[in-house]
Amino acid sequence: MTKNNTQVSLRTGKLDDAKAVFEIQSEVFSENKYMVTVSDEFEESTEQLRNWIQSIVENEKETIIVAEIQGNVIGFVVFRSKNSKRLAHTGHFFIMIKKKYRDMGIGKLLITELLNWAEQNSSIEKISLGVLSTNHRAIALYKSMGFIEEGRKIKEIKFSEDSYADDILMSKFV
Repeated sequence: MTKNNTQVSLRTGKLDDAKAVFEIQSEVFSENKYMVTVSDEFEESTEQLRNWIQSIVENEKETIIVAEIQGNVIGFVVFRSKNSKRLAHTGHFFIMIKKKYRDMGIGKLLITELLNWAEQNSSIEKISLGVLSTNHRAIALYKSMGFIEEGRKIKEIKFSEDSYADDILMSKFV
């Protein structure tokens, strides 16, 4: 349930979600606000996203969790693991939600579900993410869920000639 009592269903993503994931990514990238990738750099096709989702579904150390309202995918979180033996206990995630459905608590629901999944996965010990220093709402959410700042890449993201954001590196042990 969201903050405004809207019923949200969470489930593991599947190949059939590729079109919805594509549409959400296109919308989020077009906002040109909190992502490193901008819309004109987003060149993946629905078929490429299907292959990407397939690779996640087939890897027991990775997951994609989608949020649905009335059968429509409105957001997702993706966790990717590391391939190196010494990093195999770690991974990173990113989350995207359609603008219309933000500030309803869906991000928290998705991350909670991700953390529950990670706690059940004996090979995952640490979950990490990167967030732009300008994304104050996301930073507050991550901190409220126990993520800590591990580092910061100063002026890593350049918006314009004199406008930058830091890339904040956050993590949580599960």
